[in-house]
Amino acid sequence: MRRPKNYAKNSLRMCYEKSYLNFGRYLHHGGSGEVLKNYLGELHTFLTREFREVNVVVMPDFFLDRLVSLKSDLEIVSKNLAEVTKRKGGSIDGIEQTELRGGNAINTASALAQLGVKSTPIVCTNKLGLQFIRFFFRRRGINLSHTKILDKLSTTTALELETENGKVNVMLRDLGSLADFGPHHLTRDDFKVIEDADYVCVFNWAGTRRFGTELARTVFGHVKAKGKGKTYYDTADPTANQERIPELVRNVLQSRCVDILSVNENEAICYASTLSDEAKELRKSLPFSNLAMESARILAAHLSARVDLHTTSFSATFTKKGETVVPAFQVPVLRATGAGDAWNAGNILGDAYELSDGCRLALANAVAAYYISDLKAMHPTRRQLIKFCDIIKRKAQSESRV
Repeated sequence: MRRPKNYAKNSLRMCYEKSYLNFGRYLHHGGSGEVLKNYLGELHTFLTREFREVNVVVMPDFFLDRLVSLKSDLEIVSKNLAEVTKRKGGSIDGIEQTELRGGNAINTASALAQLGVKSTPIVCTNKLGLQFIRFFFRRRGINLSHTKILDKLSTTTALELETENGKVNVMLRDLGSLADFGPHHLTRDDFKVIEDADYVCVFNWAGTRRFGTELARTVFGHVKAKGKGKTYYDTADPTANQERIPELVRNVLQSRCVDILSVNENEAICYASTLSDEAKELRKSLPFSNLAMESARILAAHLSARVDLHTTSFSATFTKKGETVVPAFQVPVLRATGAGDAWNAGNILGDAYELSDGCRLALANAVAAYYISDLKAMHPTRRQLIKFCDIIKRKAQSESRV
């Protein structure tokens, strides 16, 4: 019998849709609570054990962030701005604003430090920025001797908006000196600390506008040639540097220099679409979160790196041998900024101690959940994380009896 055109592709799509429908039903009918309960005991045991020293290098960004909590949706905000504009300027009072440490590298270093992990930031800023970094890390004992003092501070104004799916952030960024940061700024001492690290993490590819691909390729290549540790890559949102994405995929992601690639939904879809026509086709038919899952699968099939996907509702890890999915913790979301950095810190710690994939993802989810629900936007210590997980466990047990 002759099969119709696109038979294989359509059959594959139906298979995907059926798989994700079952996954969605599982998450919404108590399966997520059971999965979390299975890992919380293992996680508690891990957090109460004695830790050995783990050294992590993070680079290259520090931002001074101003978070503007608008507490309204885009339509209301636009209307308020239009009214002020019509009267030729003026104030909108009652807008909560907070200055925060920012930048993927610095935020990840903060979360790691709270968990008892030694980190060395190799980040660029100016003299004022260094004073802010010292203030933010005044009691954490982080090695700041590799900070690069350049001309201009990197700053972000984050507009936090309400949507039907929760809080979203619109980032208004001035990249400052980060835009021109590259391997030419690294010294012999920097490369020595890179060689000695257990993990070398590079973040914010789009922010390192001119030399981001070269920076990642140089640093990760040096680790593989002379270092002892693993390489960890989280590019952050690449769309601001869209024309150079194919170069990044070809020269870094498809190399064998990346051990762990950490992505959110948008990043997974973007890179998978660059690598595969199949991903482009699936964009037309799959819901967003399902498309992200399949995109991560495609990445794992095409790359040597393990692919770790973090989303607001679940996290997952993908290799050529298989995959593991762990639901997110259900907590009040007080902020969206920095959740991925907290998640990365937990993921690195779990990987360093060779936890099972499920327990590692549960640890990363717990660190992120604590951070986004903490009133003071603090990263958790191990003791605080133990208490947090115990509360979650008791809640899950109580709900299972109902």
